[in-house]
This record gives sequence, C-alpha cells and structure tokens, in this order.
Amino acid sequence: MEISKIKSHIVKPKGLAIALVSQYGIMPLAAFCFAKVLQLGPIESLAVLIYGCCPGGNMSNVFALAAQGDMNLSIVMTTCSTLLALGMMPLTLYLYCHGIPNIESMVPFTGIIVALIMTLLPCAIGIAINHWVPQHSPKIIKAGMSLSLIGVLVFSVLSAMTFGKTTLMIVTPLLLTTTILLPLSGFLFGYILSAIFRLRPECCRTVAIETCCQNIQVCSTILKVAFAPEVIGPLFLVPYVFVTFQIMEVSLFIISFRCYQRFQAKAKKNLEYQTVDSKAEEMKKNTELQI
Repeated sequence: MEISKIKSHIVKPKGLAIALVSQYGIMPLAAFCFAKVLQLGPIESLAVLIYGCCPGGNMSNVFALAAQGDMNLSIVMTTCSTLLALGMMPLTLYLYCHGIPNIESMVPFTGIIVALIMTLLPCAIGIAINHWVPQHSPKIIKAGMSLSLIGVLVFSVLSAMTFGKTTLMIVTPLLLTTTILLPLSGFLFGYILSAIFRLRPECCRTVAIETCCQNIQVCSTILKVAFAPEVIGPLFLVPYVFVTFQIMEVSLFIISFRCYQRFQAKAKKNLEYQTVDSKAEEMKKNTELQI
C-alpha cells in the first residue's frame, strides 16, 4: 500500500468507478433477479436483497492480496463503498423493496461506521510501515496474509460448528441455490466489466473479488436489528451461508490462479532451456562446418 498509488486511484478513478458500478449496480440487480426468478418467500427475498445491497467487506482485502491483485484499489474501493453505503444502501433497498415502509431506518449507521474504522485502521498502519520502515514490508505482508487466511478458516469452522444445524433447517434448496450463484455472479460480472474497460489483469481480479465479497457484518446487523425476532426468525443466519460460499468460490479461484502461474513459469523456464540448447547445437554445427 502506497499513498501515491492510492491518490492516483482517486485522481484517476476509472478502476474505482467500474468497481463501484459493480458493487452497487450488479450485486443489487443480481440479488433482485435471483429472488424473482427463483420465487423466494418475502422474508427470504428481503434477506437476499439486503445482502446484495451491502458494501464491500474487509475479507476482500485479504483475498485481493492472496490473488496478487491491486491492494491500493482494493483498499480505496472498500473504503469508498462503505462511505457510499450511507446513501446507496437506502436507495437501492428502496428501489428494489419499494413496498417496504421506513426503509431508511433499516440501515445500521453505527455498524457501517465500525466497518469503516475496521477498514481504515489496518490500512493506516500498513501505509505507515511501508513509508517509515519499507524494508520490513515483505515480511509483514507474508505474516499478515498467513494470519488472515488462518483467521478466515477458523471463522468458517466456528460458524459451521455454532450455527450449522440451525442453518441447515432454514436453508431451502432455492435459497441455497441463491447463496451459491449470487457471489459467483458478482465475481464473474465484475471481472467481465473490468476486462471490457481494459483494466490491468490485477485490477480485474481485484474488482471481481471486491464485487463478490459483501460486508457480512453489516448484513447480519440489519437483519438482527431492523426486524423483530418473530418476523425474521432464524433467517438472520443467511449471511453466514453467503460468506461460506464467498470463501469457497474465491479460494477456488485463488488456488486455480496460483496453479496457472506456476504452470506458466515452468513452461517459460522450459522454453528458455530449449532456446539455449538449440542455440548451443546451432553453434556446435557451425563450428563443425568451419572445421
């Protein structure tokens, strides 16, 4: 993370604009389409829509780092989408849930502020380290990425152990289909939109991951705070189903990308060896002809 590169994304916001269109254009629309096409129940549809209208989550920063994406764009996008959530969440929810009264009261402003602080504080520490002691940055990045991935895995396991049985009871086949396809749709459309506008490959990966990974804390807070328990019931656990498939799908992409990188590096190395061998043979033949 570098201050100059973060500034460049703000001054020339092509990547940021595409990312925000993906975040607040593609995801809410995709959530609405899945709810309508699969004919989910009213409360299920609302839970899916709230998930689709949420800002990007901190988990995307970890995955962007693991996928060798543009970390500066990832940080700027997560921060901007969290700030814009103050206005965009009520707007998108109002557009897609027009029949729900007092939609503005559903947005947990405190939760959004906490999420923003959680996003900015680690970034500020990272920028300070990179500026004052840059020689330690590579070691800290490796250690931080390892700890973050371990934390994500521990969170997933603990969530499954705590809410697993209850979640299986409430997740219908249609809702399960939605939780699988919605994050995947965000990832694919985010990548395609970035590629259409010719962003760099690392930026395409970043936008795709940012679009896929929603802020589960904000989504869960809305479902628990905005609705009475007898109305929402156990459906406040739906975000944890979404985050499970977010982790699985993005992890699968990262593993595939890393394997592709290794294959390409190995193929390039073999090609270099073949080129050197062919040149050596050619020189040998020329020497023999001269003799």
